Amino acid sequence: MKRILLSLTLLIAGVAAHADAVDALRAFASEVKSGKANFTQTVTSPDGKRKKTSSGSFEFQRPNQFRFAYVKPFEQVIVADGHKVWIFDADLNQASSRKLADALGATPAALLAGTNIERDFMLKALPAEGGVDWVQALPKQAESTIQSLKLGFKGKELAAMEIVDGFGQRSRLDFSAVQTNVAVSAERFQFKLPAGADLIEQ
Repeated sequence: MKRILLSLTLLIAGVAAHADAVDALRAFASEVKSGKANFTQTVTSPDGKRKKTSSGSFEFQRPNQFRFAYVKPFEQVIVADGHKVWIFDADLNQASSRKLADALGATPAALLAGTNIERDFMLKALPAEGGVDWVQALPKQAESTIQSLKLGFKGKELAAMEIVDGFGQRSRLDFSAVQTNVAVSAERFQFKLPAGADLIEQ
C-alpha cells in the first residue's frame, strides 16, 4: 500500500511539475514584457561528434524586438526592431536584412519575444531534466525549418532553450543573469550599418 501511495505521489508531483512548466512559459509570454540575459550556446552536429561553443548577451522587448550579441569566439549581432531583422557579421563586415514577418514565424525568437505563442506553436510538457522543467513547442507551420524546439524553466525563470534544425543539428542556449521587466534602451533594437560595411537586403 505504501508503495502504491508513493507511486501515486510521484506521479501527481510529476504531472504538477509538467503543468507548472507550461504555465511558466505562458506566464513568461504574457507577464514578461522585456528582459536581458547572458547566454552560452552549444551547437552539436547531427552525429553528436562535433561541438562548437559561443557566448554573448540577449535582450528583448515585446512585441518582436530583440538583440542577440555574440562576442565569443566571433562577433555577430542579430537585431530586430519590430519591422525588420538584421544580421551583422563583424569578421566579414557584412550585414543582411529582411522583413520581420518573413524572418520570424515559428522561430525561437518568436517564442522568446513574440506576443501570441499559442498561435504559432503547440505546447507540450516534457519530463524535468537536470533540475530544469521543459516545455516542447511544436511549430504549427508545416514548412518550418525546425524539427523540435523546447524551453526550460527553473520555477518561473527562463533557464535554457534547445533547438533541433531540419538537418538534425542541435543548438542549446543556457541563460544566466536573467533580468525580467527591466528597462532596455530603444537604441538596443535599432541597427546602424557600420561604415564601409556591405548590406544585403532580402
